[in-house]
Amino acid sequence: MSADAALVPVFAALGDETRWAVLDELGRGDASASALAGRLPVTRQAVAKHLAVLAAVGLVEPVRVGREVRYRAVGARLSQTGRALEAVGRAWDRRLDALRALVEEPGDTGGGATQSG
Repeated sequence: MSADAALVPVFAALGDETRWAVLDELGRGDASASALAGRLPVTRQAVAKHLAVLAAVGLVEPVRVGREVRYRAVGARLSQTGRALEAVGRAWDRRLDALRALVEEPGDTGGGATQSG
């Protein structure tokens, strides 16, 4: 599986608004599923399911603190995902620049036949 293909499950996981909200909350600091449920408009069970999806693709990891399990965002995986998106953006920018250069080529009169009346 290529590096880009390995990101497909990550993007699928991020395709859910609640999972984005969970990651946003974890960006503020580690939190338990119960704490996250208190901050989000979803149940603790729903938060636990979303955390399991995010953990399965490596975006969060559980950390035991005493009897409590807290979750933290995995910065390295998020950075890798961001770099992949930046690479896609740069590739599209190059394509659009090449297309723009063709369209704006000096001396181009539109390339069509002239009309005579």
